[in-house]
Amino acid sequence: MSETQTGVRVAVADEGAANVATGLPVLDHLVGELARIARLRISLEVAPGSADEEVAAAGRALGSALAEPLRGRAAGSGWALLPEEEALAAAALELSDRPLVVSNVDFSHHRVGGLASDVVSRFLNELAAGAGLTIHVRVLEGRDPEHVLVAIFKALGGALAQACRPPEGGA
Repeated sequence: MSETQTGVRVAVADEGAANVATGLPVLDHLVGELARIARLRISLEVAPGSADEEVAAAGRALGSALAEPLRGRAAGSGWALLPEEEALAAAALELSDRPLVVSNVDFSHHRVGGLASDVVSRFLNELAAGAGLTIHVRVLEGRDPEHVLVAIFKALGGALAQACRPPEGGA
């Protein structure tokens, strides 16, 4: 499998915004929610390929671009608990030399917007590896798979908002 081409820029901002073209509208929407809540300006473009390749490339590229704002004077860790409709998700993350994703979510039998939802776990794993993060995701409530996915990405955005900024009170 050849490496899918990507272009990505990430900047910490007062207000989050995203210009995302992954070829997968549901993933574009999810990354847009993450950017809005994280107060990051994200520009992400992924060359067309298979859905699995596009998801992996998007996660890897975004993770690599997040590595810089997560280091230096940034806190390097964060957590958030956020809803989307009836769904409620929590995310906690921290810089790590052994990146990984730990989650209680199994969407292997669901599809959202034509996307097999279990490929979202591939996105999160690639994001964690690219940024050097340990990410924990917990879904506390939720029936609609799309609402659950949005809640996860919003919670991840909230955790990134904390992690990419200096800790309260200094440094």
